[in-house]
Amino acid sequence: MSIIVLFLAVIAAIIVWWLSRQRLAAKPWLEEGALGDFPGTGALALPPAQIGLGVFLAVVGSLFALLMSAYSMRMGIIDGKPLPAPQILWLNTGVLVLSSAALQGAQLAAKRGDLGGTRAGLFAAAALALAFLVGQLLAWRRLAAAGFLLSGNPASSFFYLITGIHGLHLVGGIVALGRMNARAWSGNRAADLRPGVGLCTVYWHFMLVLWLVLFGLLTRGGDDFLAICRSLAA
Repeated sequence: MSIIVLFLAVIAAIIVWWLSRQRLAAKPWLEEGALGDFPGTGALALPPAQIGLGVFLAVVGSLFALLMSAYSMRMGIIDGKPLPAPQILWLNTGVLVLSSAALQGAQLAAKRGDLGGTRAGLFAAAALALAFLVGQLLAWRRLAAAGFLLSGNPASSFFYLITGIHGLHLVGGIVALGRMNARAWSGNRAADLRPGVGLCTVYWHFMLVLWLVLFGLLTRGGDDFLAICRSLAA
């Protein structure tokens, strides 16, 4: 239960911080001037897409918090050890960091009105994301070759389950990036792409932070983390 509370608290803090930057607490009745002079202070303080993304991320965070809690408790019962991390997982992590950085660059380029930079960032982010997924499949193959099969032990079963679900969420993000790339090359201005690029960036940063937590938990680097969770639950 401790890990659920801790992870949900972090997710809630991130979402509250993000919403606060979107003028959620704005008081339009105190503003002066035309309604259009104050972006974000109309009947809806946030566009529906941003609200929907915030709710979706909260649900995803809750799902992974439950999975991590189940993993921690199961490993505690059998006194198991996390899997040894295939070296390629470190490479995959670096690739996902670069993908997130490329998308951040695309967002900054869109804010500047730089269409070329926006296109380059979107393309690089999508290509690196695909490379990450290919790397994850290779990691699965290496674990299977080493004897860590899906039904071999709880540690390996949870590894395949949790990384698989994370990968499926990345596939959804790649689909969104594909659509943004199509829009970027179909005559839209950088300003027209800015809202969509911003949403993709928030989602991608969330997936990166989530992966870093999962990477530490599911490999031998998570030994200390599991010990802390067990001590808190005691």
